[in-house]
Amino acid sequence: MVDPSEPVVLADPAVIAGLDYWRTLPIRQQPTWPDSDAVGAASAKIGGLPPLVFAGEVDVLRERLATAARGDAFLLQGGDCAETFAGATAQNIRDRVKTILQMAVVLTYGASKPIVKMGRMAGQFAKPRSSDTETRGDVTLPAYRGDIVNGFDFTPESREADPARLVEGYHTAASTLNLVRAFTQGGFADLRQVHSWNKGFAQNPANHAYEKVAGEIDRAIKFMEAAGADFDELKRVEFYSSHEGLLMDYERPMTRIDSRTGTPYNTSAHFLWIGERTRDLDGAHVDYFSRVRNPIGVKLGPSTSADDMERLIDKLDPNREPGRLTFITRMGAGRVRDALPPLLEAIKGMDATPLWVSDPMHGNGLTTPNGYKTRRFDDVVDEVKGFFAAHSAAGTYPGGIHIELTGDDVTECLGGSEQIDEATLATRYESLCDPRLNHMQSLELAFLVAEELAAF
Repeated sequence: MVDPSEPVVLADPAVIAGLDYWRTLPIRQQPTWPDSDAVGAASAKIGGLPPLVFAGEVDVLRERLATAARGDAFLLQGGDCAETFAGATAQNIRDRVKTILQMAVVLTYGASKPIVKMGRMAGQFAKPRSSDTETRGDVTLPAYRGDIVNGFDFTPESREADPARLVEGYHTAASTLNLVRAFTQGGFADLRQVHSWNKGFAQNPANHAYEKVAGEIDRAIKFMEAAGADFDELKRVEFYSSHEGLLMDYERPMTRIDSRTGTPYNTSAHFLWIGERTRDLDGAHVDYFSRVRNPIGVKLGPSTSADDMERLIDKLDPNREPGRLTFITRMGAGRVRDALPPLLEAIKGMDATPLWVSDPMHGNGLTTPNGYKTRRFDDVVDEVKGFFAAHSAAGTYPGGIHIELTGDDVTECLGGSEQIDEATLATRYESLCDPRLNHMQSLELAFLVAEELAAF
């Protein structure tokens, strides 16, 4: 919050002008709005609404990510592939937060380090698409670009981009953040309660392999209680919001000037990332995000060269500020062991310390014969193991994981202890975009990552 006794620092006019320079550059993955006046009015309305996050919170996160980049913490970033307005219910939000908290307890024990907890939440409403259109039979309509742009129903009315959804996206994000803050500050995140949920998971016969670790955590918590640890402090956790910074008609009006410093912050989320499809060095997204103070992530696919990486660093982190830049690698299980090591070797010759995070989801997609987009849990695990192995060989630090997950018992990814197969996918496949790990698979992954961290 801003102290009213503090003097207000005005931004340099050149800084303000620079925030709109992206409008002169090539831009990808934007919807075709049918009414430019309406979208301008929606953006203007968003620009007059309160910020969703505050500059001071963003600054704290930058410090936390700098700690992770140094090897003294670990980032857990998880949440929906694409949030929907209808899915922003108290139960759905609670269950997603619960899953991330459960994973964080396991990872904290495995790493013996603080876990930075971040949700793909309260703004993950827009999605890049491989094609601008979708065809079913002889009907071709605009692709579904997320609830903040258009509807999922395959009708002309639903698929037309609607600027009113931009404002609805803001209000849905605000209500989501309100609940997240209540859950993480009001006792729901109490370490003892979260661990009791994990004990139940580990006692399931399908997860018997993790019972030993759960028992060790239990003994550690009992020791802390006996030693008089202040559990009031362990009832609350820091929890940060993040989403892909994709839709500029939303991101630009959410950009505000910090009255303490006169510098711009994107107040739609604490952390934003630039996707593989929009990280053009001379494109609009990279230019815009180079000008805001938030910590920024960039997705790196298997075709990324060391030169690409260095130029991204020069553009997005010219001052080489720890915590500013996160590289989120999405290589695929079959390519991570070949594609990642050259980047890790190259970074050692540069004066930069980005945080390295594994996204083991996006490089491992497949489509079943009956048409379901899915991922194999074994591939997700294998990419994580390849990520850790590459860092171990290079002498660099594997600083986090970035997971698409839900707190529900959906059947969208193959495998895991529940042994979901192709026939089972139809049982409860609910994602409108990419398949997510369900609650059980997410916790199983956390135990496996904890083993990797403990051995690192």
